[in-house]
Amino acid sequence: MNTAEAIAAPPEAVVKSNKMPRAVPYIIGNEAAERFSYYGMKTILTTFIAAQFFSHEANADAHANAITHLFVFSTYFMSILGGILADSYLGKYRTIFWLSLLYVAGQACLALFTTTESMFMLGLLLITLGAGGIKPCVSANVGDQFDKTNQHLLTKMFGWFYFAINAGSLVSTFFTPIFKHLPDQNWGGVTVTGPMIAFGVPGGLMAIATFIFWLGRKKYVRVPPKKLTRQNFVFISLYALFNSGKKKKGEGILDVAKNSFPEESVENIKAVWRVLAVFAFIPAFWALYDQNGSEWVLQATHMNLTTSLGFTSITWLPEQVQLVNPILILAFIPLFSYVIYPAIEKMGIKVTPLRKIGTGFLFTALSFVVIALIQTRIDAGETPNIGWQILAYIIITVAEILISISGLEYAYTNAPPAMKSTVMACWLSTVAVGNLFVSLINTNITSGGFLAQLKGATYYWFFFGVVCFFALLFIIVSKRFKETSYMITEDDNAVDPNLVEN
Repeated sequence: MNTAEAIAAPPEAVVKSNKMPRAVPYIIGNEAAERFSYYGMKTILTTFIAAQFFSHEANADAHANAITHLFVFSTYFMSILGGILADSYLGKYRTIFWLSLLYVAGQACLALFTTTESMFMLGLLLITLGAGGIKPCVSANVGDQFDKTNQHLLTKMFGWFYFAINAGSLVSTFFTPIFKHLPDQNWGGVTVTGPMIAFGVPGGLMAIATFIFWLGRKKYVRVPPKKLTRQNFVFISLYALFNSGKKKKGEGILDVAKNSFPEESVENIKAVWRVLAVFAFIPAFWALYDQNGSEWVLQATHMNLTTSLGFTSITWLPEQVQLVNPILILAFIPLFSYVIYPAIEKMGIKVTPLRKIGTGFLFTALSFVVIALIQTRIDAGETPNIGWQILAYIIITVAEILISISGLEYAYTNAPPAMKSTVMACWLSTVAVGNLFVSLINTNITSGGFLAQLKGATYYWFFFGVVCFFALLFIIVSKRFKETSYMITEDDNAVDPNLVEN
């Protein structure tokens, strides 16, 4: 039975199961620890390099922002290579395991070389290779554990997967800034600084994450890699482009490739392009969203960081304000999954990934209205309370729920079985493109270029305009997008975990 036939199979022919796959605890545990590592490091990255390496520069903040967004771009761009490596050569398990070791080495460099810029940047490069390479494989590995009998649990699983991401982020975002501000200590005659501890703890958690992943090696369903052949996405797409003049009336450009390639392969490529049409809009979201870990943190250093809560008050460290995001994620995931979405469905409105993404764009734009108004007050010499930035975090977290989780599910379910990791890599590359855009803007500002005029609140109003443009365009064209579900079946040669060697 081929993929198309599997999709068309009548629901009554499948015996449903409400049991989660056996590998789920290892995947969740691994993801929580790995995300602690990544977000713990990233939480303090911008403020640390601005003060440690660029403090002598007039545009230290812009330079630090440029480095941070370039790092995020490189990490997510590497996901493309990681996806190809997993789909065509090593498989997801081996790709995740070996690149995780590289990831650990990179974290070690950050902890050991906090005063040496060249070695610190080498550490970031190693993390780029490791973290970027495993990203698409981890997400796709989640989906591989499901089949036709329990695919109805996939939405909940991606929700819990995202829950694990933010649980790790929550803990690390709280503790890492505290570690960073610890006084120097003498450990057996060796001086250990706060930043060394702050970067070292995430490194240790990454080592734990790798160990947890290894422990589950006999539990994973492993979909073997498909050897890279001429029947791949790039080759077939280029063949169709260069032979587009041969297509018949009424055919699409890719249909001409059916003259030289199997029809199923061409249909798979068409499915990928349908997914990429949606992904083309997502970089606008990430360009704004990822500023909450860089630009927003620097903005917080100019705000009143004490908030009143009834009979008590909280004084935040600037980097700790990011803590609001994972806290809200943990609260919003069940709220949206079990309350808001079902309530909307009961109103007769179908909740689809595309509709959630479109709505998410509107919330993204609204969050930057708040941030721009805050910056207007700072430009005027005022010290607005951090509570206003927390409001912006609330709004952009709603956008994240609507866009990021929906995008993960859409990327996996709409990808043909042989290209799951590659499509997930394309989803992650939207983060890369968004951050590259922001990095280039900040680089231009640093060098005193044309965009140097984007100062203060003007900077944020510029990005507000960018996301409004893409939101309007998405809402107009998304009605043409089709949604198709491709699930792994027994014919995709998944390896039973009981047969996997050590």
